[in-house]
Amino acid sequence: MADGTIYSSLTRRLSTRREFMRNTAIAGVAATAGASLLGQIMPTPALADSRFDFVDTCGSDFTLGNKTFYFGGTNNYYLHYKSHFMIDDVLQNAVAMGLGVVRLWGFLDGQASDGFVMQPQPGVYPEDGYERFDYTVWKASQLGLKLVVTLTNNWDAFGGMNQYVSWFGGTNHDDFYTKPEIKQAFKNYIHNFLHRHNRYTNRKMMDETAIMTWELANEPRCESDKSGDTIVNWAHEMSEYIKDLDHRHLVAVGDEGFYNYPGNPDWTRNGYSGVDWKRLVALPGIDYGTLHFYPNDWGKDADWAVQWIQDHIQDGHAAGKPVVVEEFGWRDLATRDEIYRRWTDTVYQAGGNGDQFWILTGLQDDGALYPNYDGYRVTNPSSTASVLAAHAAQMKAKSGRLVK
Repeated sequence: MADGTIYSSLTRRLSTRREFMRNTAIAGVAATAGASLLGQIMPTPALADSRFDFVDTCGSDFTLGNKTFYFGGTNNYYLHYKSHFMIDDVLQNAVAMGLGVVRLWGFLDGQASDGFVMQPQPGVYPEDGYERFDYTVWKASQLGLKLVVTLTNNWDAFGGMNQYVSWFGGTNHDDFYTKPEIKQAFKNYIHNFLHRHNRYTNRKMMDETAIMTWELANEPRCESDKSGDTIVNWAHEMSEYIKDLDHRHLVAVGDEGFYNYPGNPDWTRNGYSGVDWKRLVALPGIDYGTLHFYPNDWGKDADWAVQWIQDHIQDGHAAGKPVVVEEFGWRDLATRDEIYRRWTDTVYQAGGNGDQFWILTGLQDDGALYPNYDGYRVTNPSSTASVLAAHAAQMKAKSGRLVK
């Protein structure tokens, strides 16, 4: 894996998982129910919350209610634009599995999906486009779930970085991190997002206790600067910007955990993607480290992933930060349960603070299961769901130690 040809091939293979997200986003048809649903749920009066209602950190621990917080969790990318029925089904299945945290997208740029768009043009934020996101936050709060909200995408699904680059006449994906007008537009989006009121809770988003984390991006990469400096500088600037606006929510980068050791023969450790995980997790505005892995797409095996998990938990805790295995997947159903059990056992035994498998899906409006576009779908009930539920119970049982 030492030459650029192999790296280019890997990059193409890595994008296949995102293709289904882009295709489903583009394929969305205008929904007639969006505006009509706005009045169906009575808003909840805004309440003054204790700081203990927000997830926090204490050294390398997460805390909730002044006690340690460990979790098993998941991801779902369609909660911000699908029907209330589909949102309910996913979140209720998460609760049934004992999951504590769900990661979702907090952006929908440019083209609408199912009639919903959060930013059709720079600086334009139509309130109707946020209805499904508002509902998801309200529903999560009712169910006792915490949410990780990702604010843009390295990949093209639902707009993301390349949409900003296109809007402002950039010539390369990596202009997103350096072009002043793009950075300002992203900050403007964040400012509006954190300050707007949820129609169902009457709270500003920055006051929502159901939200655990603002995440800068889904899997940011910058192959034009393999030193890692560009993403480190961008993450520092954006995390400090968010912290200036909102001191109660956590902030994470949302990166895949790539190390930056020039000359290492492993592309995930030699800086090829322009990520430097150790420097990112050490930033003062970043509260915890994330890692992702897809051995089927990365040219790796299941054993490699065990070491990937162990290294990040050790390095993150050495930096005094919690660590979350934020995305992981294995396609082969014949071996998946055994491998997921091994991976989640590794998280537990190594002292990891949480993990979130990709991807929990549920029923569509017609009662059929949501399609298994990328081969990583997990549904409940299933044998895989049982493995992950048992792990979530194990992580939850580890919670509760009083933090002084």
